[in-house]
Amino acid sequence: MDHQLIVGLEVHVQLLTQSKLFSGCINRFNPDEPNSQTDPVTLGLPGTLPVLNRRAVDLSIRTGLALNCEIAPFTRWDRKQYYYPDLPKAYQISQYDLPIAADGWLEFVADEETGERRRVRLIRAHLEEDAGKNLHDDSGRGGESRVDLNRCGTPLLEIVTQPDLRSAADSRKFLEELRLLLSYLEVSDCNMQEGSLRCDANVNLKVTTDDGHEVATPIAEIKNLNSFRGVEAAIEYEEQRQLEEWQRTGLKMGDVGGEKETRGWDADRGITFSQRGKEEAADYRYFPDPDLPPLTVSAEWLEEVRATLCEPPADRRERLQAAWALSAYDASVIIDRGRRLADYFEEVARLCGDGKQAANWVTQEVLRIMNDRGIEIGDFPISAPVLGTLLERIVSDAITVRSARTVFADLLEQAEGSQPVTVDDVDRVIDAKGLRKVEDTGQLEAAADAVLARNAKIADDVRGGKTNAVGPLIGQVMKEVRGADARAVRELLLKKING
Repeated sequence: MDHQLIVGLEVHVQLLTQSKLFSGCINRFNPDEPNSQTDPVTLGLPGTLPVLNRRAVDLSIRTGLALNCEIAPFTRWDRKQYYYPDLPKAYQISQYDLPIAADGWLEFVADEETGERRRVRLIRAHLEEDAGKNLHDDSGRGGESRVDLNRCGTPLLEIVTQPDLRSAADSRKFLEELRLLLSYLEVSDCNMQEGSLRCDANVNLKVTTDDGHEVATPIAEIKNLNSFRGVEAAIEYEEQRQLEEWQRTGLKMGDVGGEKETRGWDADRGITFSQRGKEEAADYRYFPDPDLPPLTVSAEWLEEVRATLCEPPADRRERLQAAWALSAYDASVIIDRGRRLADYFEEVARLCGDGKQAANWVTQEVLRIMNDRGIEIGDFPISAPVLGTLLERIVSDAITVRSARTVFADLLEQAEGSQPVTVDDVDRVIDAKGLRKVEDTGQLEAAADAVLARNAKIADDVRGGKTNAVGPLIGQVMKEVRGADARAVRELLLKKING
């Protein structure tokens, strides 16, 4: 049966602030000591009053601007009322009809081969306090459910898209691009395992009936998806479930009839399951919070935040390709690993003057070591000026790539010995190991003649068409003449052999 998948996402982003949204209580992920990061405001004790965290507003404005949103000059705080064990006040301070940011968009690359980009419109991005976390015993053995309020009151930015996504794969790509942007902006660590980035997916189908009519199935909101793989898998499952349900029952879908419903995601079984009917805005009985004054964002404040924006990763990806002649793949590898690695690469490329050479070393040698050691670029022992200087020696034809790898390994060993590595160490190691390229052709000629005299049979094999046999001879010459270029040695040997 012909159908079209329709997906809208609600993305919840914990902001990187030192304290919570309405109190001075510390804001830090702490699973080891439940309920240790609370205070009277977080617990909603009688007589406490909230005080707004300006840093959280700054980060929200920064995000809104980067998402091409309109920033509201006037907004206010509302109480969203519902009772749940992880919400001690029995209401959440949020924004209802006047969000801090609205009407934006974000593009992502839908097809890596063609570079096709798709734009997803954003309805709003509003600031609110996070709830706590319920911890359930999922073993089926009747264990207790517990409540951890450490997360309660954390600044949370909720980004709501229009239903513009048409596949599970595109939904994942959009979310990956959004996380990358948020990481570049340094508004959140976006750690999905720790709950810093969570996603709800609103999923339904537009089905074309046999007589040509289009009918929309009821929307299912899949809650608290905390991995990219989970988002994609849950949407794929829900698409198939709704299609089969439609074919079986028509409009009477789901465990709650034809109404919208909230569903959970069971990653172990790979299925969604019905939880409850979907609440509407009226169910939350929103009203303006009487303890908080409205928020006014002046033009001066807006420009102050705008000045903190960095180059968006999508724009930087394109610029790296144009400025340094990188492939789309190399640019993506560099950009997708984070803003600091992109900064590192650009400094290396600028110093050595060869973007491709810099990309080869950063995406291969540097990333390999980072992955092996489980570190980020800020902890990498070889600084960008040192690597840039080393690669400049390759570009200027002072040393070979092979010699550069020897120098690189020596510098790494020096750094591991707790000795700081400086730019001067590059030439020191090159000279100490005699790795500069040999300019004396007479020295190469003599070495080549001596090697050929000792290996007459191999020379005969090369003359007979076994060109690859020249490899051992190249190694012998380079062993005698340190700093010799392998390509030049090969050409010289073949010239002498074929005379």
